[in-house]
Amino acid sequence: MSFIEINHIEKTFYSNAGDYKALQDITLHIEESDFITIVGGNGAGKSTFLNALAGSFDIDKGDIKINGTSITTLSEYERAKYISRVFQNALHGTAPRMTVCENMALAYRKDQKRRLKKGITPKEKSLFIEQLASLELGLETRLNTEMGLLSGGQRQAIALLMATLKKPSLLLLDEHTSALDPKMQQMVMKLTQQKIKENHMTALMITHNINDALTYGNRLIVLKNGQIIKDVKQEEKNKLTVTDIYALYD
Repeated sequence: MSFIEINHIEKTFYSNAGDYKALQDITLHIEESDFITIVGGNGAGKSTFLNALAGSFDIDKGDIKINGTSITTLSEYERAKYISRVFQNALHGTAPRMTVCENMALAYRKDQKRRLKKGITPKEKSLFIEQLASLELGLETRLNTEMGLLSGGQRQAIALLMATLKKPSLLLLDEHTSALDPKMQQMVMKLTQQKIKENHMTALMITHNINDALTYGNRLIVLKNGQIIKDVKQEEKNKLTVTDIYALYD
């Protein structure tokens, strides 16, 4: 049994313009600590796939299991016990009008109801300062700053910390560096690799940067028309080039 088993999931969206098969019979078995990069052209189904795993909508068919437990019928809120996610825009995963400290507390207590009612404890605050200091961005001095006042790179770095505070069973990264400048992209990717490695996390990362897809992770999958058309592990992945990947898009 694999740590995560995704079996034959399908999703069709219906509209007046016609039916759209977004996911078609996707099966993927993932081992613990796998770091899988996901690539594909526009409309390939990449974000839809992560949305299906996160529980953003009900799938039409199939089953999703984490460590033997089916999460298929769980709500997005209930799946948060197992899954954390970092979005392309950090403001989607954080509260811009709340402080850095309050955002981190929400993430740390994500499995609790009325998460901020008790107030933030000194122990929690100390943990948040330690985590922020590890970024070497000086953010440990900005605990009381509203998230919306930080730069995009700073917000995304904090969003990644928030997503990994409770060491989720599955970390979903949805083009989490694409809105950043090259320097901040490099910093956030370095932090991503560090957090995944030190916490032995299992992760799926969507990226349009083929170099990153080939550089990071131990496995790569290519999506096209809502289907997995290629799934390669480390040894074969090391032999692929950017040209090889783009050729699969045609």
